[in-house]
Amino acid sequence: MSKKQLRPIDAPFVDLGPSGVAIRDRLKHLTTEDDKVLRLVGEHLGNLALLDLKARCADGNEHSTDTWAARKQGLTAASSSRWAGSITKATHDQWALSRRCQLAHIQSLEAGVRTLMHRLSQPVGEKDTKRAPGGYRSKGEWFQKTRRLHTLEHRLDRARADRDNGVVHVVRGGRRLLNTRHNLAKAQLTEAEWRRRWETERWFLAADGESGKRYGNETIRVTPEGEVSIKLPAPLAHHANTRHGRYVLASKIAFAHRGAEWADRITANRAVAYRIHLDVQRGRWYLTASWQRPAVKTIPLETARAKGMIGVDTNADHFAAYQLDRHGNPVGDPHRFFYDLSGTAQYRDAQIRHAITQVLHWAKRCGVAAIAIEDLDFTAEKTREKHSRKKRFRQLISKIPTGKLKGRLVSMAAEQGLSIVAVDPAYTSQWGAQHWQKPLAAPRRKMSRHDAAGIAIGRRALGHPIRRRTAPPQHHQSDGAGHRAVQADRDVRGREGTRPPVTERAHDSRARTETTRGTRATSASITVRDARSAGTWVQDPLLITG
Repeated sequence: MSKKQLRPIDAPFVDLGPSGVAIRDRLKHLTTEDDKVLRLVGEHLGNLALLDLKARCADGNEHSTDTWAARKQGLTAASSSRWAGSITKATHDQWALSRRCQLAHIQSLEAGVRTLMHRLSQPVGEKDTKRAPGGYRSKGEWFQKTRRLHTLEHRLDRARADRDNGVVHVVRGGRRLLNTRHNLAKAQLTEAEWRRRWETERWFLAADGESGKRYGNETIRVTPEGEVSIKLPAPLAHHANTRHGRYVLASKIAFAHRGAEWADRITANRAVAYRIHLDVQRGRWYLTASWQRPAVKTIPLETARAKGMIGVDTNADHFAAYQLDRHGNPVGDPHRFFYDLSGTAQYRDAQIRHAITQVLHWAKRCGVAAIAIEDLDFTAEKTREKHSRKKRFRQLISKIPTGKLKGRLVSMAAEQGLSIVAVDPAYTSQWGAQHWQKPLAAPRRKMSRHDAAGIAIGRRALGHPIRRRTAPPQHHQSDGAGHRAVQADRDVRGREGTRPPVTERAHDSRARTETTRGTRATSASITVRDARSAGTWVQDPLLITG
């Protein structure tokens, strides 16, 4: 039987911190005229954004600075130069995002085609292996998969042709909301409610910041006192209620979160971008302020390891976390932080944020400097081609919010002064359960496979091997099959030497070896059977006890 070949394990690294900040506050006490003006501006600029996106998609790969300048010049006449700059920048960002999604879709189709071709080449009934999936169970399933292979190949050819020609498929307002129009009953919406939400999502009320300008933004300006004013587009300038074609809202803004940092930026005339949007369900207007900040300088990996670490295993319904000291030894009991991902998107996001907050507060109480997580990516594991019949398994891994969780954890940990160390997820659950689940289980401590995986993740981030002890040598080497502690470093002398006798490993062995060279005499026995003999051995049925 050949030895199992393990895949290479990537080295752990400290993840980069966030590079931007966004805060939000509600626009309260708006008048009827304020609401009317905001709707008119959003609808007018939204129509311009639609036309600009259409023109950008028509340019495809032929886009250049000249075509960009021509589009911006055409938008300036119907709005202003600053509004035109914000619209064209948003258009380019949306087009670039669609190109990245298109490439990811092509890679997913290629992986599906490769998997199907491999499984179709296997004999019917061939069992799966850990390296690759096996054949299909029946001839009927094999035939159906041949048809699916032709379908995926057709989609792949079409996607590659679109990418070569610079064609992207963009829906301003969101494809999900567009498809909801055909399932209004399931979404519990009427046609009028869907129409209002659709039109609102296609509005445009966002302005990029400008360093050196007054309060960091000339288009949507917010003063330190919280007064919000908007530069109206040229066709709507007659609605202005102040000079220079501006409209001042009756609402006052007061950012509760990061308000001091925001005030420092606008006082120094540093760039701040603003976005105004309407929550159709609640009927409320909100203003979001965002700005860039210098990338947070990550601490060296050795500094992150100095105070120990917390290993966190991510699951479909909870975080399993365990604290480890800098030597890789588990400290205390396992901790579990549960969340529910079965509701709406807002509910799921709130659940993740609440669980992450609990993990961060516990990490601060433990006094560690970093949290170790797995660098997970389930893109290849979610395909129906690889796990065709394992629908529950595909649903399980699809529930784990890998991308959103990592982004949330990195940004929230940076605010608490903690670093995030990402490790390779290979074999953490398997080896953690093998080496740590049973030894740490106790009547008052229930150890799960996920808790043991948290220890494995933490030890890998600390640079220690996951197993508790090194493999024993062969019987013809060193000390036979005896175990050695893994804490001894690789360059320590005598690490591979024979184990000392039991008497020299006792807690008082050093004091005794300095005074005498013999073995320590045993204490007086309280039984006749194991009493120490004072004479020579003779074949006698009676023991000499005197």
